[in-house]
Amino acid sequence: MIGFYDYTVVLTYISFASAISGIFCASAGHLRWAVFFLAFSGFCDMFDGKIARTKKNRTEDEKSFGIQIDSLCDMVCFGVFPIIICYKLGMRHPGSMILLIFYGLAGMIRLGYFNVMEAKRQNKTDEARTYYQGLPITSMAIALPLLFVVSPLLHSPLAFQVILHLLVGIVGMLFITNFRLRKLSTKEVILLVAVIAAAVLIILFAWQSWWKFVLSLKNINTGLLTA
Repeated sequence: MIGFYDYTVVLTYISFASAISGIFCASAGHLRWAVFFLAFSGFCDMFDGKIARTKKNRTEDEKSFGIQIDSLCDMVCFGVFPIIICYKLGMRHPGSMILLIFYGLAGMIRLGYFNVMEAKRQNKTDEARTYYQGLPITSMAIALPLLFVVSPLLHSPLAFQVILHLLVGIVGMLFITNFRLRKLSTKEVILLVAVIAAAVLIILFAWQSWWKFVLSLKNINTGLLTA
């Protein structure tokens, strides 16, 4: 078989499978589980690079494959997948869809640029990056679940829609903005993972009002579309 299948790419493949599962859930209207799979894909992405670097005898082909497959996976998990979730949450009007297209395009440009720059960097050094250039596309796996967790506190579907649109636009713009963002340490990553895990558990099992909130969004948007 073509491709690489050792432990250095296992988490990347799991992350992709998680995103596809989430797309199925979002398409069927199971948005809580879609958010869970988005967060889980983000969790896998946080550690795939660390695991890959533990293999000291990686060939140049394995390194290049890792860069390419990681970006392709990220485009599905944190580009296309969040777009589907946001669309199902009501971003269905022409302006909203343009914003989602911009988000996806910005994510694709960022990942393509990263592939070029990372390949050049790895030809010079095997050291891990200490900073990101622009906002990593994985950030949506943090931002969107956290917005969902606090959404019942907004008490207004309109407020949620406004914040959701702002989130998509700002995050998309930061994908292609040229600034340096320090990479998190291992302890900070673990803390962030714990926060995301707690948020997802709250979404799934604690705040039943969140689901009622989402249902109200769907009903409102259905009414607008059929009016």
